[in-house]
Order: sequence, then C-alpha cells, then structure tokens
Amino acid sequence: MVVTDDASADGSWEEMLALAREDSHLRVQRLKRQSGQTSALWAGMKTARGRIFITMDSDLQNDPAEIPRFLEALRSHDVVCGSRRESRAAGDSFLRRVSSVVANSVRNWLSSENISDAGCCYRAFRRECIEGLQLFKGMHRFLPTLFKMQGYSVTEIAIGTRPRLHGVSKYGVLNRLFKSFRDLLAVRWMKSRWIRLEFDSAAPSSTDER
Repeated sequence: MVVTDDASADGSWEEMLALAREDSHLRVQRLKRQSGQTSALWAGMKTARGRIFITMDSDLQNDPAEIPRFLEALRSHDVVCGSRRESRAAGDSFLRRVSSVVANSVRNWLSSENISDAGCCYRAFRRECIEGLQLFKGMHRFLPTLFKMQGYSVTEIAIGTRPRLHGVSKYGVLNRLFKSFRDLLAVRWMKSRWIRLEFDSAAPSSTDER
C-alpha cells in the first residue's frame, strides 16, 4: 500500500510514519508542497510496483471491501471506475447532487464521454495503462478518457459511499462547475488532435526475413 501525503498540516504525516514503522507493507511519502489531488494520485502511481493499481481517497468514504468487485470486473476490462451516482443520492445535499449531475453532464457532452461519475477516484487498472502517460493538474477527473484514448477498455461499477466522518471536502459548487472547465477544454482539444495510427499493410524488413 502506497500512501501520499499532500503536504498536510494536521499531523497526518506523523501518523503515517508511525504506521509504516509497524507494517513493512505500507510505503508512505510526502510531497514537498501542497500540489492537489492529481499530483498526489500521480505520485502514488509512479511509486507503486504492482501489476494492478487500485486508487482511492483517504477520507474513508471508499470501502476497501469492494476491492474484489473491482478485480472481478478487471478480468474483462483494462480499467474499472467506481460510480457513486446511486449511493450518493441518499447522503448528499440537494445542491451537491445537482452540481455533480450538471458537472458530469457538461463534461460528457464536451468530451463525447459517457462516464457517470468522473470525480470518483476509486478505480482499478493495469500498470500498462499509465506507461507513457503524463498527467497535468486536474487531470484525475479525465483519467478514464485518457485511458480510452490510448485504446484501453473502460467500464464502471456502482459502489457505495460512506458518510464523511473526518475532514472537510475541498470541492465546492464553484470549483466543481467552473474551475475544471479549462481542463475539460484541454481534454477536448487533445481528443481532436490525437494521432491514431492505422496501418494498411507493412512489408517485412530484411532483418525480419533473416
């Protein structure tokens, strides 16, 4: 397990170090300065050594007991994304539910996607999906699209959402609907300019013949 501390100031790093000293399976790392969710996720991906990656937030709203369901779906796909659309209907405020629906609808419309919960970072995917991939700030929301652009198969599974018991969400209506709009336009541009190589035929080289 790899845990990334995004330069927190609440004592999390000291707790992480203590846990890592007790369990050799836990690897902890701390970013030099607060860099955001995409950077923290990217740091964990770059550090992980396994063949299959499972990413999740540390706010305890993702249930690790659902990991076997991700692994099962991964048998027939390269990427499995969690969707909280159904489970959040009961726990979130009306404003948060509406803003989430609007944000995902606009994101799907402009990026020609069909992801129901792009903001959910509870995902499972194969190591090769991130090989050669470079992330930029805010791109964690568009990972499913970036994976698809590389030719990997992506699916979603419905997951539960636990009540938030600790901490405060860093995402509000304004930064959910407007701050990511620039990133969305960047992804739209990338999709329109993406090079897809399709060979009609290829002759063997002299080396191949030998």
